[in-house]
Amino acid sequence: MLNDIVIFGKIKEGDIKTFEKVFRRYYAPLCLYASGITGRKDISEEVVQDVFYNIWKDRETVRILHSVKNYLYGAVRNRSLRYLESLSVREHYLKNLPDDDCIASEPSPQEELEYKELETLVNKTLNQLPERRMQIFKMHRLDGKKYKEIAESLSISVKTVEAEMTKVYKTLRQEIEKYTCHHGY
Repeated sequence: MLNDIVIFGKIKEGDIKTFEKVFRRYYAPLCLYASGITGRKDISEEVVQDVFYNIWKDRETVRILHSVKNYLYGAVRNRSLRYLESLSVREHYLKNLPDDDCIASEPSPQEELEYKELETLVNKTLNQLPERRMQIFKMHRLDGKKYKEIAESLSISVKTVEAEMTKVYKTLRQEIEKYTCHHGY
């Protein structure tokens, strides 16, 4: 564990060689792990690359509490599950579309624009959250931590974590409702 703290300390300081060593050591096993979850080699590679990209991009704020290996596997698991979740939603949506030959499989420019607007709205809303609420949200949704783990890590009660997450979801829901009402959905 001490070695992992030193390794990640170097990465936080911008040591690209240490980052590359970690990447080379874990890339193939993480791809195999992600492939077992997603069932697709191409997606697993994308997932793992995305995890490493985000670690490098956010290296100054990423917190590794246990080991680099555990963090990487947890991040890949979470990202893979999010992929499956989005795939499931997409398949459900496509199954429930009316049968019509004029429906294109690719999103229209209008749909792309609406998606980007909604994504921007969600990110903007999340960035305006109070610091602790945002920290709790990231620990739960991005790091995959359970409420109990978050509570222990931050020395707060599980009820407080639950309350903060409820506030995040309420805020997001309100902003999305405003967006959809404004756009006539």
